[in-house]
Amino acid sequence: MTPDPYRYFRIEASESLDQLGKAVLDLEKDPAPAHVSRLLRLAHTLKGAARVVKQREIADSAHAIEDALAPYRESPAAVPRERIDAVLRNLDEIAARLAALAPAPETPAGTAAARAQPEEVFRTVRADVAEIDSLLDGIAESHTWLGTLRKHIGGAERCRQLAEQLIGQLGAPRARAVQIGDGLANERTRLIAEELRSVHGDLARKLASGVEQIDRELRQVRDTAERLRLVPAGNSFTSLERTARDTAQALGKRVVFEGRGDDVRLDAHVLAAVQGALQHVVRNAVAHGIERATERTAAGKPPEGRVVLDVVRRRRRIAFVCIDDGRGVDLEAVRRAVRSKDAFSHKVQELDAKDLMSLLLKGGISTTHAVTEVSGRGIGLDVVREIVERLGGEVAMRTEPGRGTTVELVVPVSLASLEALVMEDAGVSASIPLDAVQRTLRVLPGDLTRTAGGESLAHEGKVIPFMPLSRALSRGTLPARGARPWTAVVVRSAAGVAAVGIERLLGTVSVLLRPLSDLVPVAPVVAGASLDEEGNPQLLLDPDALVAEAGRVAAVQPEPETRSMPVLVIDDSLTTRMLERSILESAGYEVDVATSGEEALDMARRRRYALFLVDVEMPGMDGYAFIERANADPVLAGVPSILVTSRTSPEDHRRGEEVGAHAYVVKSEFDQSDLLKRIRELVG
Repeated sequence: MTPDPYRYFRIEASESLDQLGKAVLDLEKDPAPAHVSRLLRLAHTLKGAARVVKQREIADSAHAIEDALAPYRESPAAVPRERIDAVLRNLDEIAARLAALAPAPETPAGTAAARAQPEEVFRTVRADVAEIDSLLDGIAESHTWLGTLRKHIGGAERCRQLAEQLIGQLGAPRARAVQIGDGLANERTRLIAEELRSVHGDLARKLASGVEQIDRELRQVRDTAERLRLVPAGNSFTSLERTARDTAQALGKRVVFEGRGDDVRLDAHVLAAVQGALQHVVRNAVAHGIERATERTAAGKPPEGRVVLDVVRRRRRIAFVCIDDGRGVDLEAVRRAVRSKDAFSHKVQELDAKDLMSLLLKGGISTTHAVTEVSGRGIGLDVVREIVERLGGEVAMRTEPGRGTTVELVVPVSLASLEALVMEDAGVSASIPLDAVQRTLRVLPGDLTRTAGGESLAHEGKVIPFMPLSRALSRGTLPARGARPWTAVVVRSAAGVAAVGIERLLGTVSVLLRPLSDLVPVAPVVAGASLDEEGNPQLLLDPDALVAEAGRVAAVQPEPETRSMPVLVIDDSLTTRMLERSILESAGYEVDVATSGEEALDMARRRRYALFLVDVEMPGMDGYAFIERANADPVLAGVPSILVTSRTSPEDHRRGEEVGAHAYVVKSEFDQSDLLKRIRELVG
């Protein structure tokens, strides 16, 4: 990867720019010398940092800020507006030059920078998110080992049972005479067995208590780490205040912006996206809501208009409520616009303020000169609606003529961390965002209607498409399972409503969404994955794609039922286990996973497998030793095995052949099609 020489300078300069912007706006509202001194300190620090990395133009702009403000360091006089405007222009120039220092898009660093472009205003925070994600991965891996440790509690219980059996056997009457020596030996053995039972009981209690304590601690750490990924909503206030100030100045108006709830935290991705919508809302509030000073004074209002942004946490969602005290929306102008549309002309007089606001949010009402006062607001709100809907949120609008307008944007706290409903069908489990679930219901075979376009279900007076979850996750046809009752999850999204058939609900969980590797073949309805407490991948479905897929799926001719072939994946790497398991399950195989050779042998003696997919380098028993042990076992000797390893030397290949591996796959040359072909050749 090409080094990024300005990485840390961009972080420092971004922090300085944000502080400078806020300080300038504070100075404009309160001409105190303390604000001037703070601005001079910040500009001087930025100038020095720019000179270190040889960014002369940025250093010159910072120096120009010093020149503009230095005469007012000790002066009680207010800084003239033209000086403040000059400072803001220099800050804009610095921001533009700073953006130009981002790595070129063709470099790996540039590609990452391009992806982060929407969050550029929060790049200081985003620089830490990768490290926090690494922490979360480590915690997830710890949960995997914790799951393994839990299994040992069962072994301790077995020890207790054996001790009980030993005590019972020693205490039973004997048919023959017992000599003195035998009696002493038996008594000693009995005492040892009783001590074993006592020690075991204490050990088992402590082990169980310790495991649960570790589990609680890890959950707390994970929750904390997830909160650390969130950024304060107040990070957007300076930019929004600048938007209000610049719009008011351009239109000759006087406006005060106030942000409240700056400590409410949400995902940087969400905040970056919603800030674009908020800029439209604030700009429109000033341009189309706030009156000029003379008009406000004549109406008995203060000459300065107010725009307040209130940020409120509502469980797993955040509400941004923007309130202005302007003239409100001209409802008659909106009616005239609606009347111009034939579809609504006969009902226009029946529309109340709420109906008109709903239509205004949909856009497309700026068609005649008579509604130019609301056309800008209509277009801006159309953009706002699109942004918020992309985030899975909602937007609402209320107005009171002469008193002002309220626009409310409600978005999820995070696109990565969310509440989800876990469901299972045909042995495959997946989750779906809880916000997208309208309801669940029981569906009998007679409730379904089969048409040329697939199956459908009557729900709330409408016919909605019905699709089994297993079919949504499969790329081919599925075996017929006969007519049977279903549990249906009714999913609502921007694409419509559909019912997804499942076998059972597994409950709700809080998941941290992770993107899937391009190597993992998944159905189009899969948005990403999360890890459960044992490190197993849990697919998260995209509600929009799920509803769309249900709507287009055609009737499928049933095929003869085939039995899923269980495969055991053995690898100590969480990433490799996830990849191999996803590939195999997508191909229709049932998969179990083991994190060590020792655990795999124990599992293989309790369940018959069609194939072992084995890593070579593992702690304790390596892959070669596992295959040797398996082939030496009369029960396991017939199970074929494939070695998957990063070792490429001829000696390693020969070693694999000597221990009896049926195939040798090198990770650097990994080809999933070739792997599946080899598996089919071995197990059918």
